[in-house]
Amino acid sequence: MDVHPLPPLLHNQPQRIAGDVRALALRLRPDYAAVAVGYADCGTYGALDDVCAELGLRRLAGLHCYDVYGGAQQLEQFFADEPGTYVLTDFLVRSFTRTVWRELGLDRYPDLHETYFGKYRRVVWLAQEPDDELRSLAEDAARQLRLPLTVVETGAGGLERELATVLPA
Repeated sequence: MDVHPLPPLLHNQPQRIAGDVRALALRLRPDYAAVAVGYADCGTYGALDDVCAELGLRRLAGLHCYDVYGGAQQLEQFFADEPGTYVLTDFLVRSFTRTVWRELGLDRYPDLHETYFGKYRRVVWLAQEPDDELRSLAEDAARQLRLPLTVVETGAGGLERELATVLPA
């Protein structure tokens, strides 16, 4: 199996995900017996499903990667308990300053904080491989967001299960 990643910042422009997945899948098809998509819907509102149906591809289940790591039912419960929940994965914890803070312009325009995050009430970190360094980074992200942090250790089992459903046997 080879992994051909798309830029993670596509999550900040989900309207581009389906087109970029299509282009990459078409480029890879001649060289591989099978191509699978390592995305959940990720804010494409079904556009990724349309590409997968068109090209006969499988993708990870769920509305977003949070469903993959934490389980759709658990995520539904988090949002039912507190609709103002901001979710982090290990990737987002590691890259928070770059992928969230700088990309949203909060490093240059701190007055946007309330606009972006004023309705959030907590941060939930779905910790796949928690360690002291990641915990410190998660705490820093929550502090920057001015929100309390809840840590939910998920491991990588959800991702492993989902990958098994999309990869050929």
